[in-house]
Amino acid sequence: MEQTFFDAVYQAVKAIPLGKVSTYGDIARAVGAPRCSRQVGWALHNNPRPIEIPCHRVVFADGSLSASFAFGGIQAQKELLESEGVTVSNDKVDLNKYRC
Repeated sequence: MEQTFFDAVYQAVKAIPLGKVSTYGDIARAVGAPRCSRQVGWALHNNPRPIEIPCHRVVFADGSLSASFAFGGIQAQKELLESEGVTVSNDKVDLNKYRC
């Protein structure tokens, strides 16, 4: 069976190590679709396995958390990241420190 775009996104997100983040654009580039960061967001909004596919590790290009984080908004994303050792300040992550 052929891998779908969503499947490719989920595989890329599963590869983000604990305590690290990637951006929507990073994931789009990783799956060979560099202009599809919004579609990456849509795929993650429809994440069928949120524990297995750690979509909370994906942030915006400036390190901002997502207000539309599908599993509880910014506060939930912040708590998940902080539980993994990622510091969140003013609802942003320091990409120089935490980007994988």
